[in-house]
Amino acid sequence: MIARASKLFLPTLREPPAEAEAASHKLLVRGGFIRQVGAGLWTFLPLGWRVHQKVVQIIREEIDAIGGQEMLEPVLTPAELWETSGRIRIPIVFKLKDRTGRDFVLPFSHEETMTFHARELQSYKQLPQLWYHFSTKERDEPRPRGGLLRVREFIMKDSYSFDRDEAGLDKSFDAHKLAYERIWERCGLEAYFVEAESGIMGGRESSGFMAPAESGENILVRCENGDYYADYDAARGIPRAPEFPEPLDRPEEVETPGVGTIEALADFLGVDPAATSKAMPVMVGERPVLALIRGDDRLSEEKLVTVLGEAYRPMTEEEIRAVFGSGGGSLGPVALTIDIIADEALREGQYVAGANRDGWHLRGVEAGRDYKPDFADIRQANEGDACVVCGGKLLEQPAIELGHIFKLGTFYSVRFGATFLDEDGEEKPLVMGSYGIGPARTMAAIIEQHHDAQGIQWPAAVAPYDVHIVALPGLTEQAESLASQLDAAGLDVLVDDRDARAGEKFADADLIGCPLRVTVGRKLAEDGTVDLRERTKGEDNAVSVGELVSTVREKLD
Repeated sequence: MIARASKLFLPTLREPPAEAEAASHKLLVRGGFIRQVGAGLWTFLPLGWRVHQKVVQIIREEIDAIGGQEMLEPVLTPAELWETSGRIRIPIVFKLKDRTGRDFVLPFSHEETMTFHARELQSYKQLPQLWYHFSTKERDEPRPRGGLLRVREFIMKDSYSFDRDEAGLDKSFDAHKLAYERIWERCGLEAYFVEAESGIMGGRESSGFMAPAESGENILVRCENGDYYADYDAARGIPRAPEFPEPLDRPEEVETPGVGTIEALADFLGVDPAATSKAMPVMVGERPVLALIRGDDRLSEEKLVTVLGEAYRPMTEEEIRAVFGSGGGSLGPVALTIDIIADEALREGQYVAGANRDGWHLRGVEAGRDYKPDFADIRQANEGDACVVCGGKLLEQPAIELGHIFKLGTFYSVRFGATFLDEDGEEKPLVMGSYGIGPARTMAAIIEQHHDAQGIQWPAAVAPYDVHIVALPGLTEQAESLASQLDAAGLDVLVDDRDARAGEKFADADLIGCPLRVTVGRKLAEDGTVDLRERTKGEDNAVSVGELVSTVREKLD
């Protein structure tokens, strides 16, 4: 097809938005691909939608190749489905009422609706099933930023597998992993398969794909030796050993007036901050729980959600007083009757902990002897921790999460009564997986990895057009003729036929970033050639008109 710049809605800008920091944010706005409607709300303009749909088609082809069946679920969802799953309490869920007062949800994923339909599956003979759709999602994101990287509304490909057992789920999971790897390769992306947390999605296991990017809103944690990759929220690391004081036979109270932070506590007592513990009181529904980590560590909220199996919120000051009898600066695990989840790092050694008495702490608190917790990895791994695979040093770098795949197991099917009759005549719950990709953030990641000071450098598979023809003054008719030849060869062509200066046309061509630029200038009359430039190389090469189509095809293959 042929598009003419004089007819396109293509509002390019010389300067990026003042608030833009990410390269993808700057260039998508400057190149006329997207425009902001409100915080975290973006319109895809014609060029941007062409790229988005090319990414969508690549995803569609690869999911179809592993047996996916495309369908479409509604965005407006009855709230009772989310009440059934227990996810209705998640803060980022958009909730609304219709005119009769009935409650609805605008979902950020469609596990509930897909499981609702899966109740029509009756026999093992119908399994496995793989359903997917491209649907608009809504997320009450508190801090939208980065252009398309952190938004409130987005389109996502989410697919769902339904199997009879864990072995079947493993096959569906592995099939998606390979499909996703093909998608990133076709999109020209460097991406890593990483450990991830299931968090608010539920289930027992998940993995993600991350693309290194200077402006990424996530952090990729990797071993310096290249044998471990993880999302920041899920990363496991071995912290340095604490310097413990002499052990005590039992906890010993010590007055700590005015001490409200771990740093102040360690200073006041002259101990290593790693030899203290930090209490994080939360409410899981109506149930109080104490999360306990080492004083020099941070809590991984995603890991804690995975351990708890549902979302939580921090306790209010009033709730803390009611449960612990003291304020937030002096909380500890000793003599508590509520559930305690302690980080694995607290298994060995004696730590300073709060005494549940304002202005007092306890020395020599030992897990197992002085309190009985459930242990789990709930700490945030830190750069410099030792790798759990080889002992090497963990490194951090900014990255963009491209996709996430989950082994949901029976988390949703049990709640929804989605069962099937197995070969042995027994009724069993469906075993589910969930797999997501955001085409818009994939676009952003491509730009983060493929741009220069002049603009975007789209890989051919996702470029808005294959060839950008720049017609210099008086040569529009000749440019149209060349465009027709390229169109007849099955190529998508953008012709800049505007009444504009050559420099402006060249600048816009570099900004928009099509793989090839053809300049129709005076050489055409002089020797029958045009200048062909590969966007990634930035050098013009003279090509005869008769060889243009074959040369373009060769460079795009």
